[in-house]
Amino acid sequence: MNFELSEEQDMLRQASRDLLSERAPIERVRAWAEGAEDVDPAMWRLTAGLGWPGLGLPEEFGGAGQGLVELALVAEESGRALGRGPVTPTAVVGRAVAAAGSPALRAEVLPALATGEEWATWAFAEPRAPWSLDGVHATARSEADGFVLDGVKTAVQDAGGARRLLVTACQDGAPASFLVDRTAPGVTVRRQQVLDLTRAFYEIRFEGVRVSRDRRLAAGPADIQRLLDDASVLRCADALGVMERMLELTVDHTTSRVQFGRPIGSFQAVKHACADMALLVHGARAATYYAAMTADAGAEDAARAACAAASYVASGAGEVAARALQLHGGIGFTWEHDLHLYLRRARADSVLYGDAAVHRDRLCTLLRPAPAPA
Repeated sequence: MNFELSEEQDMLRQASRDLLSERAPIERVRAWAEGAEDVDPAMWRLTAGLGWPGLGLPEEFGGAGQGLVELALVAEESGRALGRGPVTPTAVVGRAVAAAGSPALRAEVLPALATGEEWATWAFAEPRAPWSLDGVHATARSEADGFVLDGVKTAVQDAGGARRLLVTACQDGAPASFLVDRTAPGVTVRRQQVLDLTRAFYEIRFEGVRVSRDRRLAAGPADIQRLLDDASVLRCADALGVMERMLELTVDHTTSRVQFGRPIGSFQAVKHACADMALLVHGARAATYYAAMTADAGAEDAARAACAAASYVASGAGEVAARALQLHGGIGFTWEHDLHLYLRRARADSVLYGDAAVHRDRLCTLLRPAPAPA
């Protein structure tokens, strides 16, 4: 498989990096971390102008018709810059609606998502439950004119201003997807206090929320699992950008910090630690983009590749964060140093859309040979 970026992909990466470095420097990220808004309106308009919200949406609805690789490139640069905003959640919901929404629903929702006029997010995870289909306990009760949703969702990114909520709930014992308006009666949104200061997450309660039948997506458990795999790959890309930046910060520190008359980066033990970090970053890059490419190609091993990437990056991000903190010494613990913001984001990325244990368990299931016919 060719891992080289095309000219268009390289231009997308560079344009994304330039925008984030110029318009969202670390000083602005710190200011956002102390505010209450999910999205900076000016920054959201700029990203919408660059085409990020509609990057993966069909061209007929105003999107760019690109694949998971292009979305991963943007997610990586966002992680590297500690970017804030609902680009990834909107992309995930957009993919779901484009794949399984009715023609009328696609025509209603996708153009607004593509232009950035609205954004959306996925309400999947539940309190004290694994981030997997087995962890879905919210219910969708069928009635004559539609469905009634009940349940609690947690860690829903950027739900405070999202117009659309993609809700995964059990209907007749099987997971199903519903598109719900955030302002619908019975929907309660509460912001959560989380470790990651660079993104906003919410708890959402659904109490007797009525949803019309045309808001149910024609997506079965296999389709929802595929969407979960795609979201996991984009989370890996975000974590990859965070890992890269932590490595850069660590190398800069160890080459400038002098101890015993020489830079500490010249000591063998420090060199080995930095080399271990670099190996983890390179491994994360290979696993992430292989998973994205197999997903775009519809390859047979796409699910296995997504699980392998998600499990590797979830554990690798934590290891790179630990090494970075160790090599920075006491300054790495201070609020004034930027490292702690990356540490927090890396820790959050290691559990979003399933931690390493969840993905390793599923990978073992996928690798297990099918039982021989009787």
